[in-house]
Amino acid sequence: MTASRTSSYIGRFAPTPSGYLHFGSLVAALASYLDARAVGGRWLLRMEDLDPPREEPGAQAAILKALECYGFEWDGQMVRQSDRHDAYAEVLNRLFQQGLAYACTCSRKQLEPYHGIYPGLCRNLGHAQNDAAIRLRVPELEYRFVDRVQGEYHQHLGREVGDFVIRRRDGLYAYQLAVVLDDAWQGITDIVRGADLLDSTPRQLYLQELLGLSQPRYLHVPLITQPDGHKLGKSYRSPPLAEDQAPPLLLRALRALGQKPPTELDGASVAQIMAWGIYHWDATLIPRTLSVPEAQLS
Repeated sequence: MTASRTSSYIGRFAPTPSGYLHFGSLVAALASYLDARAVGGRWLLRMEDLDPPREEPGAQAAILKALECYGFEWDGQMVRQSDRHDAYAEVLNRLFQQGLAYACTCSRKQLEPYHGIYPGLCRNLGHAQNDAAIRLRVPELEYRFVDRVQGEYHQHLGREVGDFVIRRRDGLYAYQLAVVLDDAWQGITDIVRGADLLDSTPRQLYLQELLGLSQPRYLHVPLITQPDGHKLGKSYRSPPLAEDQAPPLLLRALRALGQKPPTELDGASVAQIMAWGIYHWDATLIPRTLSVPEAQLS
C-alpha cells in the first residue's frame, strides 16, 4: 500500500492490541491519516504490542481488518514493537551504564502514598538490574511544547512525574522508551494521537533530548467523552467498529474533528468520503474538547 511522496511529512498510527478499534480510535486514526495525506505525506502503521499479558487474542488481525474496511492505506510494512526489543535493550543498557538510569525495587504498595510521582527512593542505592524496574533520572526542569490543537503545554518533570520507568520489573519495555526510539527510527515528523497522551509528551521530549533525537510536531486530538463524563475507550462501553458501518462512522468522525462534510456524502462510499476528507482537511478546525452522544457511537 503506497502513496505518492510529495512532502517530507511522515506520520503514523500506532494502535495497542489490548482490544479492538472503537469510535475514539477511528477519530484518532482518521486525524493522523488525513493530516499526512492532505500534504502528500507518508502514513505508517505500527502495532504497539509491548504488553503480551494485556493483549486480546485476535485483536491484531481485527485491527488490520477494520483499518482496511474503513479505507486506510498505509505505506510499507507494518512494524511490530515486539520485533524491536534488541534496539530497546541496547539504548537502555547504555543509559544504565552512563548513570542516567538505575534499578528500582520499590513495590506498588510502597509507592501508593506518593500518588504516581516517584520520590527517588532507589535513586542512589545501586541495585542490580535483575528483578528490578529500570527508571530514568529526570532533571528538575520544566518542559514545554506547543501542540497544534491543545496549545502550549508544560510539565515539570521532577515535581510532577519523578524518575519514570523505561523497563518494567517483569522485563517488559515501557511505552515511553519504545515510542521515542521507534518514532526516531521510522523518521516520524508529525505525531497525531489522542489527548490522553498529552502528559506523556514532556517525558518523551526529555528522552529525545537525552538521546540526541529530533523532535516531531505534535497534534493531540481531543478525547471523546460521553454525556456522563466517561472517556470513550476500550474499557468503557465502547463497541468495536462495525465493518458494515464504515461510511456513516467515517462521516461522524469527520464531524467530530470539526470538518464539514456536505450532506451529499451521506450515501457515499468509503473511498469517496476519504477522498473528500483528504482534499478538504483543515486541522485548525479540530476542537480542543469533544462530547459525542452515546447514540452516535454505534
